[in-house]
Amino acid sequence: MSFAECSARSFTAASVRKNAPEASGVYGLSNAREWLFIGETNNIRARLLEHLEEADTELACRRPTGFIFEQCSPGERFRRRDALVRQLEPVLNRRADYTKRFGPSIF
Repeated sequence: MSFAECSARSFTAASVRKNAPEASGVYGLSNAREWLFIGETNNIRARLLEHLEEADTELACRRPTGFIFEQCSPGERFRRRDALVRQLEPVLNRRADYTKRFGPSIF
């Protein structure tokens, strides 16, 4: 099952501040061609704003243009993130360094 929240938003600071909640959940970043990254966090808005500040990361180099999110409890976040990664196969979650930063790979 894809994200419960069906409408993607523009990945800009103004859009994140307006649309992303300060709540626990999972989020996805994409560009016009592909899913880039699926993450989980205690604060969706704060984490998305952090991603916007990144300059020399592979995510920044791929120029995400959209985000989507789904609120869920802290206990559900990892399971939900892993299910979305399996389904959507975001390119950056498949990288070897993902495991070091975000936990065991599910691939």
